[in-house]
Amino acid sequence: MSTMNEGQSGFEVGAAPGASRGSETVAEFVHHRTPLERLQHVLHETPALAPLLVLVVSLIGFGILVGARFFSAYALTLILQQVMITGIVGVAQSLVILTAGIDLSVGAIMVLSTVMMGQCAFAYGLPAWLAIVCGFGLGTAVGALNGVLVALMRLPPFIVTLGTWQITLAANYLYSQNQTIGAAQIELQAPLLGYLGSTFRLGGKGGATFTYGVVLMLALVLLFAYILRHTAWGRHVYAVGDDPEAAALAGVRVKRMLVSVYVLSGMICGLAGWALIGRIGAISPNSGQFENINSITATVIGGISLFGGRGSILGMIFGALIVGVFTLGLNMYGTDPQWTYLLIGALIITAVAVDQWIRKAAV
Repeated sequence: MSTMNEGQSGFEVGAAPGASRGSETVAEFVHHRTPLERLQHVLHETPALAPLLVLVVSLIGFGILVGARFFSAYALTLILQQVMITGIVGVAQSLVILTAGIDLSVGAIMVLSTVMMGQCAFAYGLPAWLAIVCGFGLGTAVGALNGVLVALMRLPPFIVTLGTWQITLAANYLYSQNQTIGAAQIELQAPLLGYLGSTFRLGGKGGATFTYGVVLMLALVLLFAYILRHTAWGRHVYAVGDDPEAAALAGVRVKRMLVSVYVLSGMICGLAGWALIGRIGAISPNSGQFENINSITATVIGGISLFGGRGSILGMIFGALIVGVFTLGLNMYGTDPQWTYLLIGALIITAVAVDQWIRKAAV
């Protein structure tokens, strides 16, 4: 019997395992991956790896441009404080995008939650803790409305959340009467509302200074990273985003899953509202209005696919940190702030292109 060389037509001929001499040979197709294909496969299996590499390269690059002061404890912790709100809202956005949806209303829900907390504490005289609970409840309710419209009425997530974004945005101004509650009033009458802006220091004098809001962001990221990776609910989120029809055939209650994701998104936005009060020291209907864009930016740069079913919360926080590093690094280098928007825009387009390329590894 004639044999074929290993490199010919991609076939390798040999005896089947366990067969005796003289047995009929079996032809097997052997695909030898190129280094580029292996990289593509690794990035597909570990979505957070690409943004992590970009983050490390960015840190090294700005360290070279700016100097040792870029790696000071103050500078590095300042990056964490700057991305704190985006990181928390990004968790909510990531859950929705993993189901192949999008939530344009996250920023407005967050601000409406802060307005509710302020009105409950200062207009209605409720205890601060109860005002915070009311803010959480309102954020959850708006998220539930999004979930019902998307899952039960089968309306497109983009259109639904575009509508609730506009409605919630108007409600912020109407309900607050466009009034801002200042830091002095919060500190005097309801200091708990600004608690997440309180700081603590690690390493003594000259050490790193953190806010409790940063701790909350990191804890939330780690919690949902675990939930998505190690629980049935998390696996169902990926399944619904990858192929809802196949998920339904496998026994996943797709509508219930979608509603739960949007409810959680609204609740997390309420939590972000509490953190926002601590971050800016005030309650204003004008604050945080662009967090919907910032959260989408962090999610996309972080390697979460806009087509759903692929990505990780850790990648999202790496994406948020990349934006923070670029913002602070270019500011310390003394460049025009517009360069930040230009480079971030280029990163978004590059991230989407890379996502398309990585998805081919699953084909």
